[in-house]
Amino acid sequence: MAPQVQWTSVIVLLAAAAIVLVLANSTYRTLHRERRLMDVHRAVRFLLLAKASALVGAIIAGAYLGFALHFVNQLDVPLPQTRVIRSVCASIAAVLLVVGGLLLERACRVPKDKDE
Repeated sequence: MAPQVQWTSVIVLLAAAAIVLVLANSTYRTLHRERRLMDVHRAVRFLLLAKASALVGAIIAGAYLGFALHFVNQLDVPLPQTRVIRSVCASIAAVLLVVGGLLLERACRVPKDKDE
């Protein structure tokens, strides 16, 4: 018997994506708009978080999408229909985590000087 997808997994993925997106916005604003320096260790931690978020988000999105596709042909029954809906929602939330990770990774790049 296949497990049920809970709404808590969708909420956790959305919360993680929101945190990473807020960090990406803050880091981009600090480094690129305000041209302030950031502690090297903090920047490396943010870069590691960005890489991990993008990778884990992609794996989770693929897993939930594959789970949803497994039950697509049974949409007339309520339980598989619920599994498909929740799996697609979790997959979308995981894609948002991937986008947040990629944006944070891009925000961690060292800005070019205007002289170069």
